[in-house]
Amino acid sequence: MVSHVWCRVLCAGLCPVALCRLQGWGSAAFSSRSLTKAVGLLDADVYGPSIPKMMNLKGNPELSPKNFMRPLKNYGIACMSMGFLVEETAPVVWRGLMVMSAIEKLLRQVDWGQLDYLVIDMPPGTGDVQLSVSQNVPVTGAVIVSTPQDIALLDARKGAEMFRKVRVPVLGLVQNMSVFQCPKCKHETHIFGADGVRGLAKTLGLDVLGDIPLNVNIRETCDAGQPIVISQPQSDMVSLVLCT
Repeated sequence: MVSHVWCRVLCAGLCPVALCRLQGWGSAAFSSRSLTKAVGLLDADVYGPSIPKMMNLKGNPELSPKNFMRPLKNYGIACMSMGFLVEETAPVVWRGLMVMSAIEKLLRQVDWGQLDYLVIDMPPGTGDVQLSVSQNVPVTGAVIVSTPQDIALLDARKGAEMFRKVRVPVLGLVQNMSVFQCPKCKHETHIFGADGVRGLAKTLGLDVLGDIPLNVNIRETCDAGQPIVISQPQSDMVSLVLCT
């Protein structure tokens, strides 16, 4: 039984997907895990599933006696993704009805066991996936992740308004890639603009849940399938991710 369901929407804009996801679902999933909670992670990005690589997981799910798929586990987190069901390099070229059917399967035909939290990693946009999840899952709340530039904020606002329309509480916004600090001279540069997410949060009457800088260690550990909260637990970046 899932007692709490958290749904995260990824407003990517110009953001590299890997960094956005690690900082978005990672802060939710690993923060919950650090509190000794049972956590599941559902990759709802049917067209571009990336969680298998980021969580260093391969293979097909086993089936339970009741013919339900069993999530793959790593770092203490149960994971399910379309990436476990298709070849890694195979494109998913599906129309909307097939996407909705796949999401329904991931939502209804997985044996999660006893969970305290289910974190749902969402693709960008306000389309079939978002509607399917919000209509079929008792979502506790949504967190909008965005970079600070105007182009990304347009999609972030649409995402927040969509969740409000389907009566899913928006818990707040996370400002991703908020600042870049030169590793040599420590000079800070706001590559994507300064505090754009904070301005949007004020407009929408929402809280900013955290600011995460643009950092090469996060990207490298993500590509290696070793989340920074596991591979570099004492780094300054980890405190930022877990506090977000």
